[in-house]
Amino acid sequence: MIATQSFGRSGRQSTRAIFGAAALGNATQEEADRALEVLLQYGVNHIDVAASYGDAELRIGPWMSRYRKHFFVATKTGKRHYADAKEEIHRSLERLQVDHVDLLQLHNLSDPIEWDVALSPGGALDAAIEARDQGLIGAIGITGHGTQIAATHLRSLERFDFDSVLLPYSYITNQDNHYTAMFDAVADWCAKHGAAVQTIKSIARRPWSGRRQTHTTWYEPLQGQEDIDLAVHWVLGRPGVFLNTVGDLSLLPKVLDAAARFEQRPTEQQMSAAAARWEAVPLFV
Repeated sequence: MIATQSFGRSGRQSTRAIFGAAALGNATQEEADRALEVLLQYGVNHIDVAASYGDAELRIGPWMSRYRKHFFVATKTGKRHYADAKEEIHRSLERLQVDHVDLLQLHNLSDPIEWDVALSPGGALDAAIEARDQGLIGAIGITGHGTQIAATHLRSLERFDFDSVLLPYSYITNQDNHYTAMFDAVADWCAKHGAAVQTIKSIARRPWSGRRQTHTTWYEPLQGQEDIDLAVHWVLGRPGVFLNTVGDLSLLPKVLDAAARFEQRPTEQQMSAAAARWEAVPLFV
């Protein structure tokens, strides 16, 4: 079973490995239900999905009649204006077959212009606050990608007291000293204010860069269990963070198995040697 910890100030204990439901974007219901069995096997009790993840919300919907109380359910809206975001929030509730979600996140809030629209009066944040006041969502978070997202998240946290953040974090991304400094600043802010820190791209190896794409991830992932163990254990070696699982159903059991066996963070020597062996390349430059 995978260890749990408090998800920010939500009052809920979430497994440190959160199911990244992008893996269900193109899945059949039968494939999704098999994934559910894997989640239950490892005790995973937190789902992270998004309106933009293909059919993922539709695949999760049938689970809710039996397992709604078991799962902390988070979704995301990529809309930037109030009316569009409000419509998407209600659509997500219908697709998920629930009357509320535990967390609504403003998705990929990285572009400066979109950032300003979403967080200004009449923006998506207003729709999220309204939904929270109506009991349709429990908390409000932000997500994003890229080398500037940690710095952008800091700006977002200065603008509004978000309940959670989601951003890349891995041994490979940590080789960028500026990004690492900004990530540390975000993590420090969240620890001080009781916000949850979710991390993504733990097993990203490099961009596909012309190689034949063999998995549903937009990047080339690590595939061997030993390599996945190292990458997952390195992330979980940072106290307090959560690891959102890979967007590929075939690799999901390996990531969860690694998380269930976590004891301590690999050494710098182990990770440096592994990164060289992987011929790892940063996803974001």
